[in-house]
Amino acid sequence: MKNDSQTMDRQIPVSEQRKRKLRKAALWTGGFLAVLGAAAWLGGQMVPTLELDKLIISEVDRGTIDVSVSATGKVVPAFEEVIVSPISSRILEVYAHSGDSVDVGTPLCRLDLQSAETDYAKALDEREIRRQQMAQLKANTETQLSDRRMQIEVEEMKLSQLEAQLRNELYLDSLGSGTRDRVRQAETALRTAQMQLQQLRQQYENEKSVKQADMRMQQLQNSIFEKGLSEKRRTLDDAKIRSPRRATLTYINSEVGSTISQGQKLAIVSDLRHFKAECEISDTHADRVRVGGAVLLKIGKERLTGSVGTVTPLSQSGAITFTAVPDDMSHPRLRSGLRAEVFVITSIKDDVLRIKNGSFYSGPGDYTLYVIQKSKFKIQNEKGSAVLVPRQVKLGECNYDYIEVVSGLEEGEQVVVSDMTKYKGKEKLKVK
Repeated sequence: MKNDSQTMDRQIPVSEQRKRKLRKAALWTGGFLAVLGAAAWLGGQMVPTLELDKLIISEVDRGTIDVSVSATGKVVPAFEEVIVSPISSRILEVYAHSGDSVDVGTPLCRLDLQSAETDYAKALDEREIRRQQMAQLKANTETQLSDRRMQIEVEEMKLSQLEAQLRNELYLDSLGSGTRDRVRQAETALRTAQMQLQQLRQQYENEKSVKQADMRMQQLQNSIFEKGLSEKRRTLDDAKIRSPRRATLTYINSEVGSTISQGQKLAIVSDLRHFKAECEISDTHADRVRVGGAVLLKIGKERLTGSVGTVTPLSQSGAITFTAVPDDMSHPRLRSGLRAEVFVITSIKDDVLRIKNGSFYSGPGDYTLYVIQKSKFKIQNEKGSAVLVPRQVKLGECNYDYIEVVSGLEEGEQVVVSDMTKYKGKEKLKVK
């Protein structure tokens, strides 16, 4: 008995206790992993159930697709004009305020024009001086040329007299009453007069050419001066700041007394009855955007047809800009600053299979879509139930409403166009 008591009271070694604890932990871990594996296997065997009313279903039909590419747009006034100061000046008075409706010629503000008006008055005086100088040049030219023509006429008369004298001397010499010396003298005098007359005529033509060139030069200088004067007049008129069109004043510099520089913005007038959209699109679609091309503008639930107005071919940050002009530029849904979805129509495809456009679509290519199969594919013998089965489908071009089906679907089939990413890999889904 004593030996048995000693055996029972003997302490178990620490190493043996550690081994027993490790075996127990291994048993618990293995059991836990087995339970998890079984749960995962059961989960994989279960078919997820979806509610039909939470899915977007599209029936495959046949029809027309207006192929388009999407762009972003912002509604802006169709006509907007920035009025800048044509001169450096000061604002003396302001006659209108932002939001006012203005008509053509409505005064907006008044600038200090004293310096500009003084310069214009000096220019008018200079124009009068130039006119007097031009008249004087014409008079002098006419006088000098007239004197030269008179000299030519006198020489022509002398030449006629010398020709008559030569004829007389020749006649007398033929009768024997004259001498050869007198004939030679008459011939020399005639040749001398002819040369002098030729010289006068050449001088007249030279002077006439010079005077005409001087006149043309003076006229050209006066023409340049007149253009500068007209520019001063126009600048002075522009400095009387008025509205250039019937519109709404959307901005005006109302700081009376402030100094403004030439070219500084003074006001903006906008036509808030007619609108267009300023749009951006990826430059990968640059060759599809052409002036006059058809567009569709979507503002909220409203759709407006239109056309491309202008295109800026320069790419900035991977995008090009263009304007979309609605057919009805005064549509009540249009408001300045509204964002618009813009679809540029590039071509039209007739008699093609199509499904409704959905958020899953990112461009032409292969997709896995879930197709509805009816009660002949029953699950758990539930009459009238349906399942969704994944299918490889090839899709083509699209527009806002439809996507072209190239292959993988048949007319009349129903397909889910909702985003089904989280069910990727599921062989079938139950629908109730």
